[in-house]
Amino acid sequence: MAPSSPIDAAAADPDPPPSRPTDAPAPITVPSPRDHLHHLLDRRDTPRGTAWEPERAMDGTAAAPAAKPEAKLVAGDAGYVLEDVPHVSDYLPDLPTYPNPLQDNPAYSVVKQYFVDPDDTVCQKIVVHKGGSRGNHFRRAGPRQRVYFESDEVHACIVTCGGLCPGLNTVIREIVCGLSDMYGVTKILGIQGGYRGFYARNTINLTPKSVNDIHKRGGTILGSSRGGHDTMKIVDSIQYRGINQVYVIGGDGSQRGAGVIFEEVRKRGLKVAVAGIPKTIDNDIPVIDKSFGFDSAVEEAQRAINAAHVEAGSAENGIGLVKLMGRYSGFIAHYATLASRDVDCCLIPESPFYLEGEGGLFRYIEKRLKDNGHMVIVVAEGAGQKLIAENMKAMGQDASGNALLLDVGLWLSQKINEHFKKNKTTINLKYIDPTYMIRAIPSNASDNVYCTLLAHSVVHGAMAGYTGFTVGQVNGRHCYIPFYRITEKQNKVSITDRMWARLLSSTNQPSFLSKQDVEDAKVEDERTAKLLDGSPSNPKA
Repeated sequence: MAPSSPIDAAAADPDPPPSRPTDAPAPITVPSPRDHLHHLLDRRDTPRGTAWEPERAMDGTAAAPAAKPEAKLVAGDAGYVLEDVPHVSDYLPDLPTYPNPLQDNPAYSVVKQYFVDPDDTVCQKIVVHKGGSRGNHFRRAGPRQRVYFESDEVHACIVTCGGLCPGLNTVIREIVCGLSDMYGVTKILGIQGGYRGFYARNTINLTPKSVNDIHKRGGTILGSSRGGHDTMKIVDSIQYRGINQVYVIGGDGSQRGAGVIFEEVRKRGLKVAVAGIPKTIDNDIPVIDKSFGFDSAVEEAQRAINAAHVEAGSAENGIGLVKLMGRYSGFIAHYATLASRDVDCCLIPESPFYLEGEGGLFRYIEKRLKDNGHMVIVVAEGAGQKLIAENMKAMGQDASGNALLLDVGLWLSQKINEHFKKNKTTINLKYIDPTYMIRAIPSNASDNVYCTLLAHSVVHGAMAGYTGFTVGQVNGRHCYIPFYRITEKQNKVSITDRMWARLLSSTNQPSFLSKQDVEDAKVEDERTAKLLDGSPSNPKA
């Protein structure tokens, strides 16, 4: 049982909160963002298959389903819509504010403008037409003139969840150093082992000295795990420990979990800021320009492709087959292929392919070997799963609810060998799977800078009292995004986009698509384009 707190008593006060100032824009509450924000879809986004559900309790019983979040929208002229994020003052209206310590920080003395203008927003739709709608915007990230937490009262915690990704340690380091150096915070906990660490009471104290060199290492010093999300136990632990800032670094499932934690914190009336930093090596989180670690993954994938190219070119009828990460989105395989220029065929989940017959993979391999004597194939881990779907049911799911995919690389190697053996043609196929080597590397210079900006932006947001948000770069500007916007859809490679056409031009591979596949993709792109350019379904917005 969690201990009672003065905040609980304050939340139970029957007196109504003070009315909103008349000069402040009134937020428009929309019960279901999924129903009312379809006009704001990113053309690259596709709906996720299943909604996240809270983890089962330790006794195996299902936890109560979480309530759907409410959209906090503010309308403006010319179709302007601000998708704002929650603030602790929304449910605790009488909180005091304090001057931002940054104004006395000598490192910032040369900055022309210390603080972000409260009206600054970042547009998601950067290309517009004359007379068209301005579209939806997000609140710009950065330091505010007034903060809602004093340095001495802040008790922050950081947790990493899900799979590994380059840059995790850099984000941890920069959150710690940002809180300490910019705001003078001294109490920072690291939650070990993912969400389970909250109620398993595994923590370590984090200081700028203890995290000084961790960005040079891969993985996460806090450890990570999938699953283990028990909302009540986690919030009980947050309340018991006196934590008032929670930083969650994880993928879409972890961000959903952070959203549920925020809802429970708000329900209990706790002055706790819950903020997320989206992490996915596959780059499949929507809205944001890219996820941290993606550039490092693409760069490291080049080493495997180069090795495959050397092996293939050194043998008669040599084939180098490289499997890269990409469960549902093939961005790593796509960009690594474009960067390499040594790849002859790239297979991704978004583009179905077939093996036999005219225009199939085997015919293309035969032609390429005849013309060039060797070839390199890159395949994303989620590609071709429909071809081996008869074995999918036996694979089950991991602790995060993701389908356990069959190894398409081994399967494809076997099929290629069988085909050429049947045709009595000798080939030399080398299969390379660098998946865990790529996940485990430290981030490169570009990602280190990106991680630093994300970490500092999320710290500024939490200190300013924003909560229930994740931070991300949208059109080159960092901003605060509601949790639901990055968890209900998935970013995928568009096979009718010019970037995919550039890849086909580079590899000279067939598209493997039937006319019907192409028409279906075009119809879907046109539908989402109309939704993106159309007027909001909610007349108030």
